[in-house]
Amino acid sequence: MEKFRPQEKVETSVSKSLEIAMEYLGKEVKVAFDRPLGSTHPKHGWVYEANYGYVPGVKAPDGDDLDVYYLGVTEPLQEAEGVCIAIIHRENDDDDKLIIVPKGVELTDAEIREATNFQEQWFKSRIVRN
Repeated sequence: MEKFRPQEKVETSVSKSLEIAMEYLGKEVKVAFDRPLGSTHPKHGWVYEANYGYVPGVKAPDGDDLDVYYLGVTEPLQEAEGVCIAIIHRENDDDDKLIIVPKGVELTDAEIREATNFQEQWFKSRIVRN
């Protein structure tokens, strides 16, 4: 006779950061950049290989504005508009990142990973899309 084994508890709740980020998936978003392409991280010293910024006025669980990688351009930006094509959902840090691109730009998950690896390499994450 086989022993009864209780099922593992399945995590069904969505992180607060992912819940907020999901509201922007597929939508046009205005973004401001505090760390444009080529700038240096103020604490760790590595170089930003993509424009990194935030959605002004949208608070994330960490108390800062919701973070954004703006991909598909090769020049530093101060502000831009684009479409949220994906989210980097950090599984070991409740600080998800929107992936915003200019209208009409398409990127694969591999391209997103490559473009954001300079920072995301230290986190366990998955890419979320519609």
